Amino acid sequence: MTEHASTLYAKLLGETAAISWQELQPVFARGALLWVEGTQDLVAVAQAVAENDKGKVAAWLQAGVLGRVDDARAEDLLARDPQLWAVVVAPWVLVQERMAASAPVLH
Repeated sequence: MTEHASTLYAKLLGETAAISWQELQPVFARGALLWVEGTQDLVAVAQAVAENDKGKVAAWLQAGVLGRVDDARAEDLLARDPQLWAVVVAPWVLVQERMAASAPVLH
């Protein structure tokens, strides 16, 4: 990891926070909410999006581990109201369901 990449990772990690589905609903309505599967490092995915790493992002999109939040997932999140973890990479907000631990999945 280059110095710039590690600095960006640290910046994004510092901007990552817990959030409720209720708070994210306006972002979902704008179509700017991206779901990151729990097996992925939320901050690393956010970093790739911020750096416009088309190869990584395309691979994650194709594998289904990154994608826009669809209506079915939105309904599930509304019904369950799980703890979520999010970070902004304008114009996107990347979100992930928090695991039992109180921090995002870090690899």
